[in-house]
Amino acid sequence: MRISRADRSRLTEWWFTVDHVLLAAILAIVAAGFILSLAASPAVAIKKGFDAYYFVERHVFFTGFGLLIMVAVSLLSPAGVRRLALTLVFVSFAMLVVVHFNGIEINGAKRWLSIWGHSFQPSEIAKPGFAVIAAWLFAEAQSRPDMPAFPLAIALLGAFATLLIMQPDVGQTLLIVAVWSTLYFASGRAIAGAGVIGGIALAGGIAAYFMLPHVQARVDRWILNPMPGDRSQMDRAIQSFTEGGFLGRGPGEGTIKTVLPDAHTDFIFAVVAEEYGAVACLALLSLFAFVVLRALVQATREPDAATRLAIIGLGLLFGLQALINMGVNVGLLPAKGMTLPFISAGGSSTLAVSVTLGMLLALTRRRPDQQRAKKPRLVPTIGAT
Repeated sequence: MRISRADRSRLTEWWFTVDHVLLAAILAIVAAGFILSLAASPAVAIKKGFDAYYFVERHVFFTGFGLLIMVAVSLLSPAGVRRLALTLVFVSFAMLVVVHFNGIEINGAKRWLSIWGHSFQPSEIAKPGFAVIAAWLFAEAQSRPDMPAFPLAIALLGAFATLLIMQPDVGQTLLIVAVWSTLYFASGRAIAGAGVIGGIALAGGIAAYFMLPHVQARVDRWILNPMPGDRSQMDRAIQSFTEGGFLGRGPGEGTIKTVLPDAHTDFIFAVVAEEYGAVACLALLSLFAFVVLRALVQATREPDAATRLAIIGLGLLFGLQALINMGVNVGLLPAKGMTLPFISAGGSSTLAVSVTLGMLLALTRRRPDQQRAKKPRLVPTIGAT
């Protein structure tokens, strides 16, 4: 089946304007997720008393549904993306307030709502909306000094961070602070503000360490490691890299996944290391890095400041989440409870990543106004010879 340029349908227009290289990289990550779900999920499902392919089927369902959402969102114009982002911010923030009073508590954290018998994490869907609206506010602050856009950007960060800390969810808080700070610098704000941002972030981290016992325990285990023989999840994850070596033990031959409770979610990268080796881990890391770098390259070609900053924010949101997950698995970071996009099991995370990448594809599409902005005017100047 061939798609003709003579066909003026919305889908045809999308196909000829979307970034095919970026789309191919995303689909490669999705395909890897299907394969790795088969490797990591059955052992956990059996241990939890489910059918062997329970988590695999869930992963296929949510990823398939997520791809449909990604394509639908990628059909939007930049203005449509901003309207969707604003809607997501309002709805998800309202749901985060509801979580505080009526959320599901798991392992001492209250982050989920029960919707039709399924758990849903509102903070996941808030992140792409936050990145796009923060980018728009920074762009407005740059082009319209009369508008209080920068104070609104600060208020947006403060509101989101407060709602996350109340759960508590330190990992997601650090992620959105990192994205916001990057947009601050990319928008050309005064460098003097870096000290203020750094000071607030440092104070927040110290406060979290002393006020939240589970944060203190994770940091102490990561830095001090007082019990070398302790078989925590992170110890076992690091062991999987030793067991896997360079080429891995082979598909289905791993044993660490049978003792890792979160082998199908937070620690799926460790399963990859044991069964497929360091080569597969580096290949997966390269795919995530390529998506981020491609987004940043496309951002340099975008003449509109709000769109350019939104591309940067969405790309970093996707890449930093993957980097944090991998960093935890190799022992470079304390445990954060953050999934690996399109690889780990998790309905809320998969749908949120789909919205994030849908927005990224929408904003990086070729547009006629973008081409006109790059070309000189063809109308001759009056009086020219």
